[in-house]
Amino acid sequence: MNKVMLIGNVGKEPDVRYYDTDQAVAQFPLATTERGYTLQNGTKVPDHTDWHNLVVWRGLAKVVEKHVHKGDKLYVEGRIRYRSYDDQKGQRRYVTEILVENMELLNPKPIEREENALQNTAQPTTAQPIPSQQATKKQNTSPVDNITDDDKTLPF
Repeated sequence: MNKVMLIGNVGKEPDVRYYDTDQAVAQFPLATTERGYTLQNGTKVPDHTDWHNLVVWRGLAKVVEKHVHKGDKLYVEGRIRYRSYDDQKGQRRYVTEILVENMELLNPKPIEREENALQNTAQPTTAQPIPSQQATKKQNTSPVDNITDDDKTLPF
């Protein structure tokens, strides 16, 4: 099985290219970091960061183009691929890539932008009276409060 799962930060803006009939491919680096620690004898082990070359195809590449930016935190699933090519000087170069099949954005949604968008698109409403405190208490009662002994028997 060839399966890779990574959580990391996008290293630079994705490079998105289109080919054929509106098909896209996106490429960008992802940094994963193992946090440092201190051994019992006092030796400090520093953080270790690895860089991964991600390749995203078709529809997911279009999602990357719109929503993924430098510094974003991502969770990606995919498979590892090794390939080689000859550079301009004729030297053999080796590349390791992660072919992304699934991706989740882990950044929290920016609250300010969401609130501004809601305010701009909200329809004007008429003022409505605030319900009394007693009416609010009745609405907030839990269904668990109304359970009787007969209701506690299981139907099976």
